[in-house]
Amino acid sequence: MSVKTTIDMENAAQILKLLSDKRRLSMMRLLQDHECCVCELVEIYGASQPAISQHLRKLRDSGVVKERRKGQWIFYSINKESEYYEFVSVILDRLPSQDQKLTNLENQGLRINCCE
Repeated sequence: MSVKTTIDMENAAQILKLLSDKRRLSMMRLLQDHECCVCELVEIYGASQPAISQHLRKLRDSGVVKERRKGQWIFYSINKESEYYEFVSVILDRLPSQDQKLTNLENQGLRINCCE
């Protein structure tokens, strides 16, 4: 038996607004299955570190993404404890996998060694 959580319209609108950015939506789909470091996302999306960090800050501030620190590095993943997780996961589950982005990064030798 699953418990369905209802969120109010204002919060739903804010979450949908966050996900309306194609790059953030793609990041969320990637983070649904993988934990990634900022440097990996910079390589994957070909964007500056400040730009990627800004996207991640917005996602983290909303509670849909969480961070884990390892030394000077910060790793991000989807926050399955978020009150919005069920709402967000319904959307993300219907999007194509972003695993190829990580595979390409691994093939370039940037997935494992970039933060060690």
